[in-house]
Amino acid sequence: DNGGPGPARALQANSKPRTIQGGAVYTTPFAPNVASVQIMLKTDGRPLNARIELLQGPNNNKQVMEVYTEDGLDRPFFVVVETPGDGNVVRIVNTAT
Repeated sequence: DNGGPGPARALQANSKPRTIQGGAVYTTPFAPNVASVQIMLKTDGRPLNARIELLQGPNNNKQVMEVYTEDGLDRPFFVVVETPGDGNVVRIVNTAT
């Protein structure tokens, strides 16, 4: 079963996936009352190379996660990121070429 643990399976079942092609960037801001966000990255079986960035306000350093998995279908990546405060933006960069 490649659905991952319970929260990842629920996220996959209840969310509309977005395709981020190689080299592309997806950015989304969210409201100050959002305490955390769930992110799941997967591929069609190819390696997964991505960077997830959390930008919090204009004067804070961004938090960055570099993600790699050999097979993004068998081993998708799932994370919950806490997002206290306001001015939060998540940016996902497909670093595959």
